[in-house]
Amino acid sequence: MSGTRQLTPTQGTEVKSPGRWLALAVLVLAVLLVAVDATVLGLATPSLSEDLKPSGTQLLWIGDIYSFVIAGLLVSMGSLGDRIGRKKLLLIGATAFGAVSVLNAYATSPEMMIVARALLGVAGATLMPSTLALIRNIFHDPKERSLAIGIWGATASAGAAIGPVVGGALLQHFYWGSVFLINLPVMAVLVLVGIKLLPESKNPVAGPWDLISVGLSLVGIIGVVYAVKELASHGPSMEAGGAVAIGAAALYAFVRRQYALTAPLLDMRLFKHRGFSGAVLADLLTVFGLSGLVFFLSQFLQLVQGREPLEAGLAELPAAVGAVVTGLIAGRYARRFSVRGIVAGGLAAIGLALAVITLVHRETGYPLLGAALLVVGLGAGFSFTVTADVILSSVPKEQAGSASAVSETAYELGAALGIALLGSIVTGVYQGFTTPAGVPSDAAAAAHESLGGAVEASAGLAPDTATTLVASAQDAFVDGLNIAAGVGAAVLLATAAAAWFLLKGQKLEDGVEHP
Repeated sequence: MSGTRQLTPTQGTEVKSPGRWLALAVLVLAVLLVAVDATVLGLATPSLSEDLKPSGTQLLWIGDIYSFVIAGLLVSMGSLGDRIGRKKLLLIGATAFGAVSVLNAYATSPEMMIVARALLGVAGATLMPSTLALIRNIFHDPKERSLAIGIWGATASAGAAIGPVVGGALLQHFYWGSVFLINLPVMAVLVLVGIKLLPESKNPVAGPWDLISVGLSLVGIIGVVYAVKELASHGPSMEAGGAVAIGAAALYAFVRRQYALTAPLLDMRLFKHRGFSGAVLADLLTVFGLSGLVFFLSQFLQLVQGREPLEAGLAELPAAVGAVVTGLIAGRYARRFSVRGIVAGGLAAIGLALAVITLVHRETGYPLLGAALLVVGLGAGFSFTVTADVILSSVPKEQAGSASAVSETAYELGAALGIALLGSIVTGVYQGFTTPAGVPSDAAAAAHESLGGAVEASAGLAPDTATTLVASAQDAFVDGLNIAAGVGAAVLLATAAAAWFLLKGQKLEDGVEHP
């Protein structure tokens, strides 16, 4: 690999690359790109809904199709980076991400927006595994690597903060598509600077890229996630049953094929490491519990509490600030105390904060919301940073791409399932509200599709009727949010208990490179 390491002829010890921190700066731009895109969509949802007029189901697809596709392709893309070079894949993916962002910005229908988000998922699948794998190969000292991972995670959190604030400022003055166009300058800097600064790295003995495994992985993950979404939204059906059968069969065939191949797309032996498996499971369930809240919180702040987009973005800052602070110190504290203590404690804190959200109502003051978001951020910074470190340090650096892809797949799969299941809870509760007397049938139908639809439908009604309709819709939306937060809290607290046992005895490396 170019510029990442050198061996002294007598000792075989690795010399630290002088440009490693500049290389990290380029990598975190890619993280920033993805994080901003993920958070800014939630903020743009109300104005997007007003313009494109998606149904409730289409709105959920716009929210989670990105995660569906990226989850289905992450393992394949991580393995591809191990083979063709992580730098090369990262730069190709960043260029594609910027180009497809333009398609998202100028979508003219819900269907076009869903397709554009899916294509963005294809491009996004190349970015996150590449960044973590390059960190694993650039930073050979475990303490430095922990700090680099902390910066990586803190940047993702900073992106979560920058997205709503910048997006809110844009939405104050421009149309909703502008929130995607902000990806272009970040992508341009990443590609132009990354060409010069990033070292190339790959697995020299990875073998060929198995396209059959790629197809099985994609069909399996998307099939299962789609089935879960359909079951949550519409109950048992032939369509959902067929999807879960096809998805499960594809995943079973994928696993069998990996054991049979001499150069598997994903080395299944990684999961025999208890720390690796425990960290992956913790990430998946944590994001599952959080995602529904994150997706609907921007709508609550804008459509229920009447905040402007920029104000709503600023209101979400405490979570990102908390994650940045704890992400930078998580590795140090995990070494001083214990890995399982930091991870389980962080998860329990998130669970308790979500439990507080069950008490929220239309008139809840910001101090309670801000405090809950701050605790969510503090807990997430501790848990996500340490689990990422555990996952990367559990494998040889030649397999860093595959390991990173598993980590990111858990994250994206958790997000997709969370939006599908918890989002369906919110939608199901919301659609059950009673329409006030005097509301025409067409307006009532639009109001039951989504909260944005209710606000828009109220514009053509008499003032008293409009006020009653919007209040009923807002109350129903908050009821759904409360229930979803309660489910999320239960999941997080159970995950904290599981992490305490699964990560028992797990330690971060302390100055010794993993063999």
